[in-house]
Amino acid sequence: MATMLPPKEVVIVGGGLSAGLIARRLVPLGREVLVLERGPDRGGAEGELPSQRDDLRWNIRRELIQKEQIETYTLRHSPGEEALPMRQLTGFLPGFGVGGGAVHWNGQHWRFQPSDMNLLTHLRQRYGANAVPEELTLQDWGISYDELEPYYQQLEDLFGVSGKAGNIDGVPQQGGNPFEPRRTKEYPNPPLEPTEAGLIFARAAESLGYKPFPMPAANASRPYTNPDGVRLGQCQYCGHCERFVCEANAKASPHILFFPLVRGRPNFELRTHAEVYELVYDRPGRRVTGVRYVDAQTGIEYEQPAGTVVLASYVLSNTRLMLLSRIGEPYDPRTGRGVVGKNYCYQTTSGVGVFFRDRDFSPYIGTGARGMVIDEFNCDNFDHSGLGFFGGGYISATITNGRPIGNRPLPPGTPRWGTAWKRANAEWYGKFMNIGCHGTSYSHRNNYMDLDPDYRDAYGRPLLRITFDFPENDIRMSAWTTQKCHEIARATGADIVGSPAPRTRPYDARAYQSTHNTGGTICGTDPATSVVSPHLQCWDAENLFITGASVFPQNSGYNPTGPVGALALRLADTLAGYLERPRRL
Repeated sequence: MATMLPPKEVVIVGGGLSAGLIARRLVPLGREVLVLERGPDRGGAEGELPSQRDDLRWNIRRELIQKEQIETYTLRHSPGEEALPMRQLTGFLPGFGVGGGAVHWNGQHWRFQPSDMNLLTHLRQRYGANAVPEELTLQDWGISYDELEPYYQQLEDLFGVSGKAGNIDGVPQQGGNPFEPRRTKEYPNPPLEPTEAGLIFARAAESLGYKPFPMPAANASRPYTNPDGVRLGQCQYCGHCERFVCEANAKASPHILFFPLVRGRPNFELRTHAEVYELVYDRPGRRVTGVRYVDAQTGIEYEQPAGTVVLASYVLSNTRLMLLSRIGEPYDPRTGRGVVGKNYCYQTTSGVGVFFRDRDFSPYIGTGARGMVIDEFNCDNFDHSGLGFFGGGYISATITNGRPIGNRPLPPGTPRWGTAWKRANAEWYGKFMNIGCHGTSYSHRNNYMDLDPDYRDAYGRPLLRITFDFPENDIRMSAWTTQKCHEIARATGADIVGSPAPRTRPYDARAYQSTHNTGGTICGTDPATSVVSPHLQCWDAENLFITGASVFPQNSGYNPTGPVGALALRLADTLAGYLERPRRL
């Protein structure tokens, strides 16, 4: 029997980026907000020298990441296969602790294209009513780019994003992304310093007629004070971005930007080590009355009543909690009915490696978003007529995670062990750069999430089962865009150019590709095909709101943090009004 606690006005499940942005808005209004985070608090020595640069602890042992011995996922490639547990979470990295994945992220910061928001309608209008294959379950968001634009701008100002605008109120800007959606002003900080790899890539791309630009980065290129008065340090190019806390406080992270604004206020509380295992659902009343959680340190179970509940945890956790709480109809791929767990998507990455005998790229320094990019082949920035696929990706040269413990690329044909392998490591370390494609992932009828009938977590709950493989559309897209990477690679004049490595089947969850999982609680205008409305209000529970990448109907070719933050800021405004007069929006 769970111990009953006094009620709270707003309970937010998950202590990451979305929770920080929502609390930042509601708490100063006098609203009572409780954030439940299953991991530890963040701060102190772990983000400082020498602890911060412990590559073994943070990179190899993944101590900022969800603990798979407590909860993991099962995976299969099609509905007819047996699913097996992921024994190590190395294919993607769900955050664990206050700040979530926005603590260990690289800082690559993007806005989605306007066509991403109404993708199904856009493709049918441009290519014909029957252009989209039936097996692709693409949907419109019910939210337009123009609705999100002010929130993108607000987020970039809060984050101190470094970049160069390409389109200010419809006027092209020299040096920026020529395919950038309309924005209202320049980025708050100038771009990060380019790497040598980026300069080589830019020259090669320009020689082929493309227009390279610096990647937008939530890593401050100079000391910066944001509109809330929070100060960010200047990026030191220390080479410890992804999988690490930023020692310079230069990387936009919730635990330094947002939670300090509300900590200590009487109407705000943050409870860590709080593992939420169920939303308490009043089915006849179509309301969530609270949440049940276990204190992971004591094992004591609690029921926390709530007037309004916000699911703001990671994509997979949002979906699993909905399934465990039996809110909404689970998706069934055989019939196409149901919505919870539908449209699971990932990211379709690929690339080409190049080696230079007389260059040293110093891969152990830099930052994860310090690169040059072209956007000619992303999303629907080019004509897809006759290509046999939709989607695309941005192509870039970045030097990330080049620290020698975890990353030592070697030329093709190098022996995998022995004296020759050691000699090749000494000869080629630091002389490698990757030209990569960060591609779209479009929803497919057979890619979804449900509860596993066989495997359970440490608390006895069914694990989330992921059914996923790259659909034929994305395989074709990856082959085409990776060939573009190869053309740029050859134009660099490298001594060794690797073969194109497009994404192939089956999906291998052992090798890291991205943490950009999306879908499962998707948004839309029709309750029959979506879990939440365009206001992010659950169709089946008026006082339940869901935010994060789990509401994406499909995934763009850009990193998802920008739209995740913009949606959270928009939801914060929505909640400010809703709490004044709770209702179906």
